[in-house]
Amino acid sequence: MYKKILVPLDGSDTAERGLLEAMRMASELKATLVLLHVIDDFPMLVEMASVQAYEETMAHLRSVGQRLLDGAQKSAEESDVAAETRLREITRERVGQAIVEEAGAAGCDLIVMGTHGRRGFNRVMMGSDAEFVARASTVPVLLVRSVSGT
Repeated sequence: MYKKILVPLDGSDTAERGLLEAMRMASELKATLVLLHVIDDFPMLVEMASVQAYEETMAHLRSVGQRLLDGAQKSAEESDVAAETRLREITRERVGQAIVEEAGAAGCDLIVMGTHGRRGFNRVMMGSDAEFVARASTVPVLLVRSVSGT
């Protein structure tokens, strides 16, 4: 069935629930997880940070992202699930678009990701990368809702 499953991670509890679901599936299917963290530098560009502050912040974001990926990879391997990691940096691109592109580049046949399940005004104001991925992906997408649904 599924051989490679992309799992976007952002450090949230919701993403962690997506990871747990993906690990269960991968264990049963003997699939490989592709763990992805996307760094979006656009907020810093809008603030017009100094070059030094920008570089320091990006180095910090890379470090935090890599630690997140390393921790998720360790959890997968402790569950006897093969996992590889990808750290992607974007500028002026939607996180959701980067997720869809990475799924294609890695040869994934499923995306499993957490979603906050926002509705109404909150969804309009905050956007929804999960919704974008579900609409734009050429492979199936499994959305795992947060417990509270907030």
